Amino acid sequence: MRFLPSFLSPALLLAGSVIAGPMVAGMPAQAESVVRYGISLADIPLTSGQPDRGAGAYQFTGYTLYDPLVAWEMDVADRPGKLIPGLATGWEVDAADKKKWRFTLREGVKFHDGSTFDADAVIWNLDKVLDDKAPHFDKRQSAQVKPRLPSVASWKKIDAKTVEITTKEVDSFFPYQMLWFLVSSPAQYEKLGRDWDKFAASPSGTGPFKLDKLVPRERAELVKNPDYWNKSRLPKTDRMVLIPMPEALSRTNALLAGQVDLIETPAPDAVPRLKQSGMTIVTNVTPHVWNYHLSTLPGSPWTDVRLRRALNLAIDRDAMLELLNGLAKPAVGQVDPSSPWFGTPSFKIKYDLAEAKRLVKEAGYGPDKPLETTFVIAQGGTGQMLSLPMNEFLQESFKDIGIQVDFKVVELEALYTYWRKGAKDEMSAGLTANNIAYVTSDPLYAIIRFFHSGQVAPVGVNWGFYKNEKVDAVIDEAKRTFDPKKQDELLAVAHAMVVDDAPLVWVVHDTNPHALSPKVKTFVQAQHWFQDLTTIGME
Repeated sequence: MRFLPSFLSPALLLAGSVIAGPMVAGMPAQAESVVRYGISLADIPLTSGQPDRGAGAYQFTGYTLYDPLVAWEMDVADRPGKLIPGLATGWEVDAADKKKWRFTLREGVKFHDGSTFDADAVIWNLDKVLDDKAPHFDKRQSAQVKPRLPSVASWKKIDAKTVEITTKEVDSFFPYQMLWFLVSSPAQYEKLGRDWDKFAASPSGTGPFKLDKLVPRERAELVKNPDYWNKSRLPKTDRMVLIPMPEALSRTNALLAGQVDLIETPAPDAVPRLKQSGMTIVTNVTPHVWNYHLSTLPGSPWTDVRLRRALNLAIDRDAMLELLNGLAKPAVGQVDPSSPWFGTPSFKIKYDLAEAKRLVKEAGYGPDKPLETTFVIAQGGTGQMLSLPMNEFLQESFKDIGIQVDFKVVELEALYTYWRKGAKDEMSAGLTANNIAYVTSDPLYAIIRFFHSGQVAPVGVNWGFYKNEKVDAVIDEAKRTFDPKKQDELLAVAHAMVVDDAPLVWVVHDTNPHALSPKVKTFVQAQHWFQDLTTIGME
């Protein structure tokens, strides 16, 4: 008996059919190629320029419909990617004033509506998300990207193809922030009556796909942009249907039933059956860590480093890998030990139940006097892996050492709101940790924005208000240096100190598993949380 998810409407099932093109000179045109992608989000991410629903959403409605000035190399699988030109052909820091960065813009690029991309469009987009006095300021988009651009102080147009951005302080890592800034069409916004809701329904970017249909919580249909400026990145399929399927089992069953062609994060228990059914399981090294970010504010139990370390020692990560059917790697820090930024921490994260119990007892708690607290977690979503089963496993692990954790379970975008507002915000009253998995692909995302005290809300996302003046000093020195080797050395020192302080509970690194039907003939899975969906090709 074939499983048919109840949330797949007849109209959606038709989207999986081969769609014939128009007649040309009395002959039918070549059939349209279609890929149906079951994604782990509960809804389609925001389509107006800056996606919501986290870093994983950039692959769906970010880098498909739009482009950044500075891009990430996503078409390689056998090594980490690097920064590459996007809508900017180049960028450089001013030798006389290293707070000033100049971006040379690509010429000849058109938005989907036919209007021209230029410096005025870039300035308009920066105003859109960073200047709350601008008439076209969009609070919703700003909430997504402003915390990702903490260094920006000011911006101006130099000429039609040059934009200058000034940072608050010297920041050698600033180009990494620009990966998250996407450019939408000012002309389309004007055409649609200066209404961002209308723009979201009929968006215009410069990306390799255009939005054709959008049904919230049901599907988004993206079609190939044949006029895309980067001919080496033209989509390999004519139409891509994104279908929200937040439950792993539902996604898996939909793939087995032939209702979708690929899914992210299949149910681990179903991996053998998927393989037996001819599906391919694709994984890769993924700089992404599943963790608890602890509050270190006064009144939180996690101001005591003994308790923070005890949480890290109470986890049997091998058993967690069994739960995930091997689709993960144990985490012993923010980055993997193979990273040049790992360093030599003195605190060794491992499974040591006896030491965890000793530390908890020394801190005044135990099974006879449990520490009771509450963490906020998500039901699921891209990057959250198997959120509820993993959290329940850890809840039992912590109970063994005398720490009773209750969960406040929310939808993923709500969790991001908690995260952006920081642990001091009144909405986090009574909560002592959040459970957003973190991208760790570059220095900014791996270390700086989570562990520098200057990155607390509302500037950045040091959610727990962690502060170590020595860590701050090392990070500041790294930001002032432009020698990559020296940067790596300093970041390794900072990371080692952070691991010793244990302001996070590091559980596993994701491998970003995807399951593909035999119909999918090409898919490049990059070593990143960013993925390039133009690489998906069907038979």
